[in-house]
Amino acid sequence: MARLTKNSLLNNLTGHIGKQIVIKQYGDKTVVSAYPDMRNVKPSVLQKLKRNWFKDAVAYAQAINRNPTLKKEYQQKIKQGKSVYHYAIKEYLQQFKKKEN
Repeated sequence: MARLTKNSLLNNLTGHIGKQIVIKQYGDKTVVSAYPDMRNVKPSVLQKLKRNWFKDAVAYAQAINRNPTLKKEYQQKIKQGKSVYHYAIKEYLQQFKKKEN
C-alpha cells in the first residue's frame, strides 16, 4: 500500500485499474493498493440468505416495471421523480426487516 503526495496525478480519484491496482481516498489522503483477491472469502449463511432476498426483490421490481398496470399503480404511491423500481425493491425488503425485529 502506498500513500501519495498531495500533488499526485491520482489525487481525488477512486476506482481500480484493471484488476491490478485500487485507488482509495481516506480523508485527504490518496492510497494505492493491490486489487483484493476474494477467491477464498466464503459468505456466511446470513449473507447468502440476504443476497437471495435481494435477488428476489430485484425480480419483483422488474416484474412491476414490465407490467404497465402495476407500474401505474406504483407511480401513484410515490413522489414525482422517484423510481418505481427502487420503491418496489424497498417495499419488498421491508417485509424481511419486520420479520427480523
